[in-house]
Amino acid sequence: MSHRPAWTALARWLKFNVIGAVGIVVQVTLLWMLMGAGLGYMLATGLAVEAAVLHNFIWHERYTWMDRTDGTVHDSIARLLRFNTTTGAVSVAGNLLIMRLLVGATHLRPVFANLISIAACSVINFFVSDRWVFRGVAKAQ
Repeated sequence: MSHRPAWTALARWLKFNVIGAVGIVVQVTLLWMLMGAGLGYMLATGLAVEAAVLHNFIWHERYTWMDRTDGTVHDSIARLLRFNTTTGAVSVAGNLLIMRLLVGATHLRPVFANLISIAACSVINFFVSDRWVFRGVAKAQ
C-alpha cells in the first residue's frame, strides 16, 4: 500500500499554509495601513482581503498546485475566476461577517479580530481550492 497520496496531500496542505501565512502578513499590513489612512474597518477589511486573495492565487498557481497547471493564460484566468468566486468569496464574506461580530459587537481590536477571521476561513478555502479551483489532472513526470 502506497502512502504517496497522503504525503502529497500533507505537502500540499503545508505549502497552502506557508503561502497563507505570507498572505496574512499582506492582509494585516494592508488593513493596518488603510485604517491608518482613515478608511473604516469594514472597507479596509474588504480591500485587504481581496489583495491577499490575489497574492495567494499567484503563489498557489506557481507553487502549491503547480502540478495541476499547464501554464496557459486562458486556464490561469479560468482558475483565477474560480478562486476569486469561491475562496475569495468565502474569505471576503467570512472576514466581513466575523469582523462585524468581533469588532462591532465585542469591540475586539480589528487586527486581532482579523487574524481570527483568517483562521476560521482557511480550512474551507483549502478544500475548495484543492477539489474545484485547481482540479486539473496532474502532469506526467
